[in-house]
Amino acid sequence: MDNMDKKGKILSGMRPTGRLHIGHLSVLENWANLQDAYQCFFFVADLHALTTAFDETENIRENIRQMLADWLAVGIDPQKSVIFRQSKIPQHAELHLLFSMITPLSWLERVPTYKDGVIQHREKGKDITTYGFLGYPLLQAADILIYRPVAVPVGEDQLPHLELCREVARRFNYMYSPVFPEPQALLAKIALLPGVDGRKMSKSYANVIELAATAQELQSGINSMVTDPARIRKTDPGHPEVCVVHKYHKIYRLEELSDLEAECKAGTIGCVACKKLLAGAMEEILAPIREKRASIISDRSYIDDILAEGTKRAAEEAAKTMDLVWPQIFKG
Repeated sequence: MDNMDKKGKILSGMRPTGRLHIGHLSVLENWANLQDAYQCFFFVADLHALTTAFDETENIRENIRQMLADWLAVGIDPQKSVIFRQSKIPQHAELHLLFSMITPLSWLERVPTYKDGVIQHREKGKDITTYGFLGYPLLQAADILIYRPVAVPVGEDQLPHLELCREVARRFNYMYSPVFPEPQALLAKIALLPGVDGRKMSKSYANVIELAATAQELQSGINSMVTDPARIRKTDPGHPEVCVVHKYHKIYRLEELSDLEAECKAGTIGCVACKKLLAGAMEEILAPIREKRASIISDRSYIDDILAEGTKRAAEEAAKTMDLVWPQIFKG
């Protein structure tokens, strides 16, 4: 299917935090599935990395390379999608500046993730009460609208950010000229996996299993998963609803889930055997990704070439938008 037959443009991105974990897998699979229906723009949000890691920039280049190796290994195809680095397209910053002139401060202050983020980083001893962090949802709006997409694939937690983007588009269109569409949400059913300790999966908690984990690392991670604390012996009746392993079985062994639940509750399968079954199912999925990733990461120029080509194509689209925007700002 060529671009003329597709439904329109969509855009999404990720901050470069290095190697991704299995919690990202369903997001990437959703992106990959959208490639045949839409003109896809997927970007490395390296400017967004500076909102919280402004004093820790030494690893950003390598983090980009590691993250893109995961994208490509899961199925993001540079022949179908435009893959680029945000900071290499100056129009993102230009549009963000223009939006900052017309966006009420109260719109940014009410974004729910702002106060939560400030508190979380303060607990770690870091002050992120900067304009950059307050304004990052506005930079997100510029990231999106510069490509004038019809939709943005998001999880429910990102809906407030997308609504801000739509409000900014409406405000600009009302004040100047109808340049921007109001992109719709492409809500995906994203599998939310807990970390091995039951908390939110996060590198900062050291509770993740990486997409590129070896079979041994995968088994080790699964072995450390929190199970039913009330179950002492294998023959004790289990309570799968409180078990982290059970939450993973819901995703990776759904067809056998009812049988596993029954065996757990009856005390006829132990936690060790249950974890072994999970490891086998997950290894079938991760092994091909790991193998493909190893081939990708070994060729340093491959990722550089993809980014160079993607940046060229993204820059052309971004320039077209700014060619529409500037005459509306400075008329006459």
